[in-house]
Amino acid sequence: MNAPATPVPGPACPELGFYGLAGHAEDPRELLDELVVAERIGLGSVFLSERFDTKDAAVLAGAAAATTRTLGIGTAATNPHTRHPLVSATMATTLHRMSRGRYALGLGRGFDLLFDLMGLERVTSARLEDTVGLLRTMWSGGAVVDHRGAAGTFPYLRRTADGADTIPILMVALGDRTLETAGRLADGVVLHTFFTDDTLARAARTVRRAADEAGRDPCSVRIWSVLATVTDALPEEARLRRLTGRLATYLQGYGDVLIRANGWDPQVLGRFRDDPAVRDQTGPIDAAPVPVLEHMESLLPGEWLATSATGSAERCAARIADQFAAGADSVILHGSAPAELAPVVAAWRSRRDTQRFASLPANPGWSTR
Repeated sequence: MNAPATPVPGPACPELGFYGLAGHAEDPRELLDELVVAERIGLGSVFLSERFDTKDAAVLAGAAAATTRTLGIGTAATNPHTRHPLVSATMATTLHRMSRGRYALGLGRGFDLLFDLMGLERVTSARLEDTVGLLRTMWSGGAVVDHRGAAGTFPYLRRTADGADTIPILMVALGDRTLETAGRLADGVVLHTFFTDDTLARAARTVRRAADEAGRDPCSVRIWSVLATVTDALPEEARLRRLTGRLATYLQGYGDVLIRANGWDPQVLGRFRDDPAVRDQTGPIDAAPVPVLEHMESLLPGEWLATSATGSAERCAARIADQFAAGADSVILHGSAPAELAPVVAAWRSRRDTQRFASLPANPGWSTR
């Protein structure tokens, strides 16, 4: 059974989302304050990335479902093999019904090196596709019998919950193969931070082409861009951590994929990785001391960091408009808490095309109401 519709107004800006507890978070209760502010200023969705510390996606999404009334809720992302498929199906069913249909399950490949260290297999497109099939079978009320596929071998899987649930699946995608997989299978796609506008446009075309080739309506897949947003009202250390530190951390973990996607110079990435300060970092660079971050900024081309939204609230709102012009359906404002984003959202609300976004639902996985 699908959760009944709730007679409450939707968010003012369903086309905008934010990442809850962006970056490192030692106190997960801070999310509760973020959610209150997010609803008040009109943000549409909260996205919850999962880290193996204090950011468990199921716990955070449960808190969001229990304490909000209008926000869409999406995991972006959890990995398909860190939970058993039946556990993932149960998690999503619970959140779907608790939120009255505002939840979308987001899946992603994750980090190969981390999974190597954890003793887990690396995630392939085949595994993502197989997992999606298993989940949708269970959510429909069906049973999985004697399954042998990329997601594993399962003699029998079936939820004990009665009825069927229609739960959207988000897919976090960076490279072309994952974008194509998302276009074929997913209800929504979350792209990557620090995409150039040209890369965003190309990614959107790839997703829609794959959807069309799979016999789906290309416009039925909701495409979320992710825009690092740091206004000039924030202190310098915050800017360094949320822009320089965040980009450097991505380059540290999977720089080759991001460089290839944007068409950036791989020799610059090579020099970055060979720098002694980079090699000496044993943890994420965005948690490094300020002098290290300042040095990192000297290693990165300004054009790479310019793929973000910075400056005044009005300038950041203009960058949001650029995302829609490049092909996004919705935009996640990444790197800042809702209280910090309030001026940006206000500036955006003063210029947004109300009719363009009138049909967008709160659930971040659906493209229309």
